This record gives sequence, C-alpha cells and structure tokens, in this order.
Amino acid sequence: MYAVVDLQTTGTKTSWHDRIVEIAIVRLDEAGRVLDEWCTLVNPDRDLGPQELHGITGAEARRAPLFAELAGQVAERLTGQLVVAHNLLFDADFLTAEFGKLGVAVPVEDDLGLCTMRLAGHFLPTASRSLTACRAAAGLGPYREYSALHGARAAAELLTYYLERAGDPLPWTELLDEARHAKWPALPVTTIAPVPRRRPEEREPHFLTRLVDRLPRQLNPKADAYLALLDGVMLDRHISASEADQLVTIAGRIGLSRADAEFLHRRYLSGLATVALADQILTPAERLDLDGVAELLGLTSADVDRALAGAAARPAAQPAQWQLTPGDQVVFTGPLNPPREHLEVDALTHGLRTARKVTKQTRLLVAADPDSLSGVAKLARQYGIPIVTTTAYKAMLEALLAGSR
Repeated sequence: MYAVVDLQTTGTKTSWHDRIVEIAIVRLDEAGRVLDEWCTLVNPDRDLGPQELHGITGAEARRAPLFAELAGQVAERLTGQLVVAHNLLFDADFLTAEFGKLGVAVPVEDDLGLCTMRLAGHFLPTASRSLTACRAAAGLGPYREYSALHGARAAAELLTYYLERAGDPLPWTELLDEARHAKWPALPVTTIAPVPRRRPEEREPHFLTRLVDRLPRQLNPKADAYLALLDGVMLDRHISASEADQLVTIAGRIGLSRADAEFLHRRYLSGLATVALADQILTPAERLDLDGVAELLGLTSADVDRALAGAAARPAAQPAQWQLTPGDQVVFTGPLNPPREHLEVDALTHGLRTARKVTKQTRLLVAADPDSLSGVAKLARQYGIPIVTTTAYKAMLEALLAGSR
C-alpha cells in the first residue's frame, strides 16, 4: 500500500547532473507494518559528491549497477503503491530525472504522494523540518543519517505514527486510490542483485584470489607490462579497487596465473629492497614501508626478509624510481583537503604545471578518492596515468624538493 523511499545522491540538484548513489524502498501495509525492504547502491557514472556525508566510496559504487539496470525493479516495487518520503519533493525530482534519462515518465510527483515532512505540520506542529526533529517530537529514537535504508526505515516509522493518529477515513484516501490505478511504464525487470554497503569491518578480497591458481610457467617478456602497471599502482602505497581490477585484467590478458603474479610481486619487492639498501642502511621507516608493500601484494614479512637478504648478497645498481620532476603536469579532482586551488598554487611554487583536464601530457592525477568515477579519473585510467591521494602527493612533493637541493 505504501512505498517509503529514501535516496543518497551526489548532490542536491538534478539540473547540475547530480545522480542517485543509493536507493531504499520500504513497503508497508495499511496499518504501517513492514512488508519488505529493498536497498542497493547505484553507480552514478560520475563523481560521488559529498562522500564525507554519505560515506559511499568509489570502490563500492563502481561495482554497483547503473540505475538503468535497476529501473525495472524500482518501478515494480513502486507500482500500485503510494510513494512516501521525508521531503518528497527532493526524492520525486531525482526519481523522475533518473527515469527521464531512460526516456520514460513515471507517476512520482510531490502532489501524488505523502511527504512526512509536510505532514508534520499537522501531526507534529512544534517540530522543525528535519527527520531527526520530527522523530524526536513523535517520541521515536535517533537513526543513522545519510544511509538510504536507515532513512527509509526512519520515515516509515514516522508514517506509522501518523497512521495511528490519522483517523478513519484517512485524509489521503483519494491519493491511495490514485496510486493503485496509476500507470507505470513497462520496463524489463532484471535479476541483478542489490549491492549493499560494505560493513566497516569487511575487507575487499585480495585481488590475487581472482587469478587462476596453477603452477607458474616460464614468464615471457609480456610480464613487464604487469610490472609497469604495478609501478604506477604502488606509487601511493595503496591498491584501490579500480587498480586491483586493472591488475587482474592485464594478468588475464597476458596469461598470468596467481603463482606467476606472486613471482612478479616478489621480484618487485626485491627491487624495493635493493633501493632501501642502496646506502647500506635499513631504517625502521624503510622496513615498515617494505612490510606494508608486502601486505598489499599478498606477501609476508618473511618474503621481505628474503628480499633484503638477496639485495645484500647481490648488490646492484639502484633501480630508477618514479618521481615528479619540474615541469610535470598535475591535475587535481574531487573535494580535496586542502582545497584544489591551494594545491594548485603550491604545485606551481614547486615548478610543476597544473591543468583542470587530463590529457596524455598529464603526469599525475591527485584525487580525494582513488576510485573516483569522475570523467577525469576515467580518462586517467585510460591513459595509464597514476591516480594518488593528497597524502601520497605530498610525499612526492617532498621527494621533489629533496632532489632539487
């Protein structure tokens, strides 16, 4: 009878091309009892906007389905139901825009559903507009904000509170009847499973588990392509989900097994060990860095010991390391801290060039989220340009300064 909707979005205006990044629908019967719940992340195919609020990462969103792939499921869950939301105008605008991108119109409008915020003026006249304030005035407890599922549940509980006090007949009986007979477009209903948020304690499975598990073969020169990609990936000592996907893809393209990749990871670690021992001194910071790299690559502290022993026994010329040099072009994207303008000025004072768009001449992209879905990040991956966080970028600036002294 009722479909309570809540969304998380990349921003507040569809006219600015903001998109849905999470949608939840909680359906209730005539008495306000929960019939079912449905929630999924949505790939917005653009940057995620205020991640510090909604907490959705690029790694999560990029593996979620597009709204186009979910539209049939959404329509099926809303057909015949009276749509409810806290600030329905906002949610209706985004749903209408998303379906509109598919060339279809849906009967979701501010005056065709129930807005628990607007109804508070009648049932909770002393409450302010926020869902938290309305729930408090109704004697309901706090809820987790900036989560679509928790928001939909919270609004559903508030609606139940209204239902218990609305009397008979309900003031919105006519709206219920209109919703039952509203015409929804016939869209294909996919079997794509909802993609929930990852719980904080959950970790992404190591990318090596996605490679074929077989005995190593004689490696061919194509393996250098894998090592070259690994060089760029490891610049910021972090393997993002998109970078893990790239490593898995290139391993499959050149026929590397899991054992082959592990062999290459040990070779890479040996190169870092050689760099660390170039001055015949292993500092605690260098050892910590090697252990961190080993963990990222699915290796152990014992592998670090062997790499160091090998480097000490067979001293070699120090391998060339990736580093920024004066004149390199750097691009900044996303809600950075410090702000992009400050970072650009700082880059210029260090002899670097800055740009607002990625080209083949760009040396480095600095992003708030290395898994950013923004257009510049997509282009950087296409061109093989490293994407790093501001923390890693600052370390690169320090290395640039040290090299110029």
